[in-house]
Amino acid sequence: MANLASTYWEQGRYKETEELEVRVLETRKRVFGKDHPDTLTSMGNLASTYWEQGRCKKAEELKVRVLEMRKRVLGEDHPNTLTSTGNLASICWKQGRYKEAEELEVRVLERRKRVLSEDHPETLTSMHNLAWIWYNSDRRNKAILLMEDCIRHRQQILGRNHPDTQSSESVLKSWEEVLGRSA
Repeated sequence: MANLASTYWEQGRYKETEELEVRVLETRKRVFGKDHPDTLTSMGNLASTYWEQGRCKKAEELKVRVLEMRKRVLGEDHPNTLTSTGNLASICWKQGRYKEAEELEVRVLERRKRVLSEDHPETLTSMHNLAWIWYNSDRRNKAILLMEDCIRHRQQILGRNHPDTQSSESVLKSWEEVLGRSA
């Protein structure tokens, strides 16, 4: 069921996704318990579906619950807890709450560097996301420098043809075009 829900999500069939994810979540709560990592993953998936449906408040409330439970069950530095913190940062960022998003994403980046390494792909994702937050909060020079650093690391670790590397390069190019036109 979880795989089918994921397929529906990829197809943009969010109502059907939600129905399956609710069933998966209830089953996992009953079988594994409410604090089990798989149950928390299901809660996070459901929150993402709510977000895609435009139910931002409900999505954020559920993301916060998942984060708090992961902190308690897995610890502050567990990769899944860091992912949950990054997801919450993204929700704040997409709502224009840049200060809050920055605080969360900086925390994730610092912890990922320490726990996973400076060159881990998830650490590089945090760099990419923080650069976006800075760009949107009018700290564009700082954003460009961080994105350039992210690209250098991604090219070294993932290669020039990796989709994440190409995504960061595309973002940087678009930023430079915007700044070039406005200068």
